[in-house]
Amino acid sequence: MTELLRAIGLGLVVLLPLANPLTTVALFLGLAGDMGASERRRQAFQASCYVFLIMTVAWYAGQAVMDTFGISIPGLRIAGGLIVAFIGFRMLFPQQPAGQSVEAKHKRDELNTCETVNIAFVPLAMPSTAGPGTIAMIISSASTLRGSVEFSPWVVAVAPVATFLCVSLILWLCLRSSGAIMRWTGKSGIEAISRLMGFLLVCMGVQFIINGILEVIHGFQLN
Repeated sequence: MTELLRAIGLGLVVLLPLANPLTTVALFLGLAGDMGASERRRQAFQASCYVFLIMTVAWYAGQAVMDTFGISIPGLRIAGGLIVAFIGFRMLFPQQPAGQSVEAKHKRDELNTCETVNIAFVPLAMPSTAGPGTIAMIISSASTLRGSVEFSPWVVAVAPVATFLCVSLILWLCLRSSGAIMRWTGKSGIEAISRLMGFLLVCMGVQFIINGILEVIHGFQLN
């Protein structure tokens, strides 16, 4: 059980800066201003379910997609590192608030012309929470952990799904408490936390790139 908790904790440390639920909270408040309480709860629950499904599919189907297109693990690490570092730089030096993204603008236009618009999948689940960086990180982690001897096979089988469930639960709790979070932290507090997470993402992305390059060099040396 200790090994399982350690694996879940490691997964949360890796995924939460990428998922960044507080940014999704700000986006949710910007898009759900005219929704009733019951509709907000429904959208929050649906967004959490979508995030869990996206992460789970990425974990189990990611390797098949890589094999289909002939993508190597080092290539995925380097590409994923570039994406994660780019997302981190955007969080460190934001050009526009979360609510001003292209997806958010499209949904806002729909809200102005239609009474019932679903914002759970786009943009709350994707790309705000389970975006390209998160998916790349999950696929790369799947390729690494399945051949790892650090964790027992049953932990490798259970921990990812449990981690995705925890991320989804954290997102659901944040969205359900979005009003209280905004009152407590304020807009400046969310921006400060996002920039801190952005710095962590830049570091993670650079380390991903270094690992990928080292694997390429190691492969050339073996050949």
